[in-house]
Amino acid sequence: MKNFFQFDELGTSYRREFIGGFTTFLAMAYILVVNPLTLSLASIPDLPDAMRMDYGAVFVATALAAAVGSLAMGLLAKYPIALAPGMGLNAFFAYTVILTFGIPWQTALTGVLISGIIFILLTLTGLREAIINAIPNELKLAVGAGIGLFITFLGFQNAGVIVNNDAVLVGLGDLSNPETLLAIFGLVLTVILMTRGLKGAIFIGMIATSIVGMIFGLIQVPTQIVGEVPSVAPTFGAAFEAFATPMDSIFTIQMLVVVLTFLFVDFFDTAGTLVAVTNQAGLMKDGKLPRAGKALLADSTATVVGAIFGTSTTTSYIESSAGVAAGARTGFAAIVTGGFFLLSLFFFPVLSVITAAVTAPALIIVGVLMVSSLGKIDWNKFEVAVPAFLTIIAMPLTYSIATGIAIGFIFYPITMMVKGRRKEIHPIMYLLFVIFVCYFIFLVE
Repeated sequence: MKNFFQFDELGTSYRREFIGGFTTFLAMAYILVVNPLTLSLASIPDLPDAMRMDYGAVFVATALAAAVGSLAMGLLAKYPIALAPGMGLNAFFAYTVILTFGIPWQTALTGVLISGIIFILLTLTGLREAIINAIPNELKLAVGAGIGLFITFLGFQNAGVIVNNDAVLVGLGDLSNPETLLAIFGLVLTVILMTRGLKGAIFIGMIATSIVGMIFGLIQVPTQIVGEVPSVAPTFGAAFEAFATPMDSIFTIQMLVVVLTFLFVDFFDTAGTLVAVTNQAGLMKDGKLPRAGKALLADSTATVVGAIFGTSTTTSYIESSAGVAAGARTGFAAIVTGGFFLLSLFFFPVLSVITAAVTAPALIIVGVLMVSSLGKIDWNKFEVAVPAFLTIIAMPLTYSIATGIAIGFIFYPITMMVKGRRKEIHPIMYLLFVIFVCYFIFLVE
């Protein structure tokens, strides 16, 4: 096992990989609760039951899709990257596809399934890997830094430190709020542990924060450890039901928009996550991603499996960077994460202790680590600085990794051509320029 994952070469151990994998699980365990709530449209009152997906079935589908995706990533690509149904994509699935478009959730799952199959085909042809390797190193570094700012913003938001302000969009939250104070405690503790160079500092910080939260009554102590696993029958295989209906119910303009959106967001969110996490872990070689094809195949396969079980698009999680910061360097960490998702099927009541206040400090600290790539960008070259800066700043400001990538990638060919560096632009970057422009014109509402 150690030879398979190259422990000695990468300077890691079973202990570090286990802590890293468990840290990643803790950082993304919220999806086990958030995804079922989102897809069941629990926040929308007075909806027909037929429009709602079964909460318990979606919970099981979420855990299984995350487990299968993480295990595939660990075994095929050997990267410490975990997968689960993506945030943002699940909101699009529920609030746009089902509520706004009026598409049945069964047909929406068909759209996810089709997008996953297309991804697999693109991956097998090598096109997805070619696209990622065609991205210039400066933009890859910018993507990593931008995601760092994005998840730091997410962490502050989850902690209640940054809140909505109608006058200036965002503002400082109520720092006397007990949950916010708990998150601040976790952040201070984790910073101290990180500064002291303690291995697994992020993991220890989250555990300590959870214990303190329970002592002060801010985190509910589970009354039950093991619970019954809900049935996945209400959603399992529903993605195939649309194929039994007239084809004109599937091949519509709305469904085309749905499939293209799933394709677009998953493609570039995954690309950004792979680049950012592997760069943070020191796994990039000469600006290229080794075994990128296998990583993308694992991601694509997880989407198909997730659609069959009954959940929205499964994608690589940027929270994996928390595991990397805790020491993870190989696919063994992803296998550990996948194993915990399987265990979560039986220990769902325990997940009640994983709150935003617990995971927020980890996201903030990881953001600090990820923006270190800013120093590797040549800011003295304006033609490079502009697209890099726009990529970085657009991610937190638009609340979208994919949108930040799109804006930066549109400006890159423009500035490079004007500077007379046309020959340095890979032909694929011109194609991406056209695709992103069309995306903003036709798909973004």
